[in-house]
Amino acid sequence: MEGMQVAEYRCDSRVEGSHEQLSILFLCRGSLTYRVGSRSHELVPGSVLCGRPGIEFVCTHNPGGFAEALAFRFDPGFASLEADGVPPLAELTALGGLALAAADGRSDLGLDEVGVLLAARMAGVPSGSPGGSAADRHRAVTAALWIDEHSADPVTLEAGARAAGLSMFHYLRVFSRVLGVTPHQYLVRCRLRQAARLLAEGSESITDIALRVGFGDLSNFVRTFRRTAGVSPSRFRRMAIFAK
Repeated sequence: MEGMQVAEYRCDSRVEGSHEQLSILFLCRGSLTYRVGSRSHELVPGSVLCGRPGIEFVCTHNPGGFAEALAFRFDPGFASLEADGVPPLAELTALGGLALAAADGRSDLGLDEVGVLLAARMAGVPSGSPGGSAADRHRAVTAALWIDEHSADPVTLEAGARAAGLSMFHYLRVFSRVLGVTPHQYLVRCRLRQAARLLAEGSESITDIALRVGFGDLSNFVRTFRRTAGVSPSRFRRMAIFAK
């Protein structure tokens, strides 16, 4: 598409430099630490990185870690954004699922169209407010990756805290402070991201998708999805299929 380029991106080593173009990276798998000046952002699946032209950055990973993302790069004047690192916000969840389906070639919606929608939705979105010690940041990222891996299972606060090796109170405080969302909010958004991806593929029934991604009943899934995406799952599916 004129004015924008889209690429799949994988990184498992330190990267530093400055952004030549406005870039939006939607993190699909893995994690990374994105540093801009004195600010550091811990990004986990569902998070968004916004690289502004001329801004110097450093991306690092936990030992043995990696990041897989969809990168949307815009020509000057295409869009203007202010954020750096954005946590897994509810309003970005469905678009992330669409992007994943489009990248896999299982949606009629083009990746360039997803990029335009993502840039429009990002307008006015503030950066996250990361905090915590290095140890806490590592614990929060590890916990988020565990949730993402087990999101279709009945994940409780107690189970997440046990997996992180923390008390429930410390787990909730650390996770929220570092990643900008609570563990339960992140769990629901992981499920919604996967549901949006499956809906865009257009094959399974909505009931089967709801159960497959971890929702206990259809009505809760429909209500939660509508609140997040602004449309019902059936409407979302039609939009994804006929958005050529």
